[in-house]
Amino acid sequence: MAAWVGRTAVEIAAAVREKQVTPREVVAEHLARIERLDGRVGAFRTVRAEAALAEADEVAARLDLGELPLAGVPVAVKDNLGVRGEAMRVGSAATPDAPSTADHVTVARLRAAGAVVVGLTNVPELCVFGTTEGVHGTARNPWDVSRTAGGSSGGSAAAVAAGMTPIALGNDGMGSLRIPAANCGLVTVKPGHGVVPAGIGDGDWFGMSENGPLATTVGDARLMLSVLAGADVTAADASGALRIAVSVRSPLAGVAVSAPYAGAARDAAGVLMKAGHLVRRADPPYPLSLGVTSLAHWTAGTAVDAARLDARLLTRRTRVHAALGRRFLNGVREGSAREALRRRLEPFFAEYDVLLTPALARRSPKAAPWHERGWLRNVAANTNYSPLTPPWNLTGWPAMAVPFGTLPSGAPAAVQLVGRPGSEAELLRVAEQLENLRPWRRTAPLDQGAP
Repeated sequence: MAAWVGRTAVEIAAAVREKQVTPREVVAEHLARIERLDGRVGAFRTVRAEAALAEADEVAARLDLGELPLAGVPVAVKDNLGVRGEAMRVGSAATPDAPSTADHVTVARLRAAGAVVVGLTNVPELCVFGTTEGVHGTARNPWDVSRTAGGSSGGSAAAVAAGMTPIALGNDGMGSLRIPAANCGLVTVKPGHGVVPAGIGDGDWFGMSENGPLATTVGDARLMLSVLAGADVTAADASGALRIAVSVRSPLAGVAVSAPYAGAARDAAGVLMKAGHLVRRADPPYPLSLGVTSLAHWTAGTAVDAARLDARLLTRRTRVHAALGRRFLNGVREGSAREALRRRLEPFFAEYDVLLTPALARRSPKAAPWHERGWLRNVAANTNYSPLTPPWNLTGWPAMAVPFGTLPSGAPAAVQLVGRPGSEAELLRVAEQLENLRPWRRTAPLDQGAP
C-alpha cells in the first residue's frame, strides 16, 4: 500500500502539520488510486486532478499549516454542494453545467481547515433515492460491486470505502448519509437540526436535510463534524452509564427487518450492556401514519427542487415523485405532522438516552439502471431496505450509522444510533465504544492492498 492511502484523516493531518509529508504527496497518491479504481466503483462524477494538486501546494504554503485540523487531507464532495469553479449537476441532465462561483459554506470550512477537494461524487437525480445511478454514472458498493453503494450520498460513501479519500462530505434528507454508510461499512453522523449549516437544494427539504461526514473511524467523523459545525460539538463526559433502548422493529408497518441486521443490533446491545450501559428492549411508539408522513415529505421536497427545472430533462421516476409531492406541499409546509411526531416520541427519549436499531432492513439492491425503471418499483425497493432512517429527519434529531457485524455475503452490517437534540457527543461516545470493542475493517479489499 502507498504510504498515505489507507491512513485516517487524523493521521494524515498530523503528519502534514509535522512536515513528515507534503499535501501534494498525499493528494497525488489518492488521485492515483482514484484513477486506477474508480472505473470499477463509479464514485466520482468529476475528478479535479490538476486543481487539487494546485490546492495542495497552496495548503503547504499556508503560514498556519501547523494549526490546520485537516491539513492536506483529501476530501470528496457530494455533487449537490457548490465547489467554486465546478458545475453542480445534482445527478441530472436538467441542471445547468455552469461552474459554481463560490464554495458552499461547508466546503469553505473544510478548505479553511486545510482539506483539499479532489472531486465531486455521483448522486441519484436530485438526490431523491436510496440508490445512486443516472446520466452521470453509477456508484457501486466497493465491498460488492454488483450492488449499489446506496444513496443519495452513494458516490461519497463509495469513495471513502474504496480508500480513494479518507473522508467525504454528504448530506441526509431521509437517510442519505446513513444508508450508503451502512452499505459501505462507514461511520456517519446526521447532526441534529442547526448544528451544521444546511443550504441544500431549495429549502433543505423543509429543514430535514443536514450535511455531515463520511469516514472510516469515529475519530475522523468527530473531527470532520467539528470542522463542519465551526465549533467542537463532540466533547462529552466519557463516564457514566447511558440508558439505551434497543429496537429491531421497523418503523413502517408491513416492512420486516432481515435476520442479519436484527442480529447486528442485538449483538451491539450485548456489547454495550457488557460495557456498563443500561440496555433494555423497547420500541419507540411509531405512529401508523408514519409511512404516509414520510412519503409526503419525501415527495414534497423533490417537488420544490424540481420546480425550476425543465421537466422534459428529468427522468420519469423523478417527474412522478415531484408530481405527487406537489399535492402534499401545503400540508408539509404547515408542519403539524412533524411536530406531532416529535411530541409522540419525546417521552420515549426522556426515558432513554440513546436508541439502538439496525441501520437497514436488508442489504442494498443490485447496482442497476434504476433511473430507467418505474417510480413504484423504485419506491418499493427503497422502502423495503431502508425504513429505519426517515423518522429522525422528520424529528430533526441526530442519528448515526456505525459498522457492526458482517452480512452472509461478507459485506459489513451496521447499526443506527439515535439521540435527543444536542446529543451528538453522546452518540459519538457510544459509537467509539463499539469501535473499540468490535473493530471493523476500514476499507474494502478491492485490490488486496495495492496502492
